[in-house]
Amino acid sequence: MNRTVNPQQPVLSVSELNQYAKGVLEMHVGKIAVQGEISNFSRPASGHWYFTLKDSQAQIRCAMFRNKNQFIRTQAGNGMEVILHGSVSLYPNRGDYQLIVDYMEESGLGALQRRFEQLKQKLQHEGLFNQQHKKPLPRQARHIAVITSATGAAIRDILSVLQARFPALRVTLIPTSVQGEQSVGEIVTAIGRANQWQHSHPDDPFDAVIIGRGGGSLEDLWSFNEESVVRAIYTCDIPVISAVGHETDVTLSDLVADVRAPTPSAAAEMISPDKHQLAQQLDFLERQLLQLTTARIGTLRHNLLKKRQQLIHPGERILGFKAAFAEKQTQLEHLQRQQVLQQRLNLQTIANQLNEHQPKHKLESKRQQVSSLLKRLQQASQSNLTTTKNRLAQQANLLDAVSPLATLKRGYAIVENDQNQVIRTYTQVTTGDCIKARLAHGEIHCKVIATETTDPQPN
Repeated sequence: MNRTVNPQQPVLSVSELNQYAKGVLEMHVGKIAVQGEISNFSRPASGHWYFTLKDSQAQIRCAMFRNKNQFIRTQAGNGMEVILHGSVSLYPNRGDYQLIVDYMEESGLGALQRRFEQLKQKLQHEGLFNQQHKKPLPRQARHIAVITSATGAAIRDILSVLQARFPALRVTLIPTSVQGEQSVGEIVTAIGRANQWQHSHPDDPFDAVIIGRGGGSLEDLWSFNEESVVRAIYTCDIPVISAVGHETDVTLSDLVADVRAPTPSAAAEMISPDKHQLAQQLDFLERQLLQLTTARIGTLRHNLLKKRQQLIHPGERILGFKAAFAEKQTQLEHLQRQQVLQQRLNLQTIANQLNEHQPKHKLESKRQQVSSLLKRLQQASQSNLTTTKNRLAQQANLLDAVSPLATLKRGYAIVENDQNQVIRTYTQVTTGDCIKARLAHGEIHCKVIATETTDPQPN
């Protein structure tokens, strides 16, 4: 296809084109105010600020030079929602379209920062960041898992540090993406694989897990602020070291992890001993063991010399045993004679006691006692009998004195009617009644022919 070229049309160089575009932008757009969220914020040694301002659909590179930003009291950073005042320009050397910022004012927290704070408060309220849930790191790790990108700087830094400090530490890489939408699910799956390894390989478990990546913007690190990742770290059975970004970068994974490391290299240092320190410790222990062994050998040698000096020739020991045996035999014979003599004395004493306590002597003594007691019993019985007879005679005399029979013997009689009632006065009978008179000997049955009183008659 043929094109018609206007020979009168000027041909521009790249520099001229960029300068021309710059002039057009600065002339026709002028001063503007733009609202958006800061990301990729950078503050080099020159003091200038370079960052990207973005919204949900587009972004623009921005520059705020030192003579302008030194008057800003707001601490600018990634995730801030701001309103920028400045002019649109173009950087000719690279042809970059950019916003030259004269003034910056905060428009409230950025969307990501707000999500970060809201989720942080929620998880903190649930207790996921409490110190009591943190698991301690092992004193001597033998096998660790690293969850990070297989091609990133983080795994290279970790392996480099471990190679320099403790090459014997085994490392199992569980590769994942560390940014982007797919990275969240991959990180959660990797944590689950580490947990599953614990149960399927009890003889070769992971002593710790390092989860991390290199530095980046808030958006780059956002996968480690997702709730599913944070909860997966919280429920992990293995101690977790979070090593996300640089020391100034703080993610929710850092807060929930058992230990936070400022960088992946620092995480490797935390979990591994220094081989040079170990060598120094081994040298110290070797010297200490040598000293203790030397001292122990010296003590044993001294004890052996003492025992050797204490040793006696067997012949001398036998002679000593014979002398001691003869002495013990003499003592035994003397003791036996003394025991025999003592037994004889004891037998003689017992014989004398038996003789004194023979039954015939006791029977004679008891017989005399019985005879004496019989005499005393007869005397006491006779005396008691006489006393009793006298007492009975006295009682009989007393009874006889008051007895009705004695009265009857003196000529009196007891008179009763036919109903055996004693008659005491004449009024108890009438003429013709049959009465009975009881005498000292026998009874008289009578009939009343007349009654009269013996009481004096009134005048």
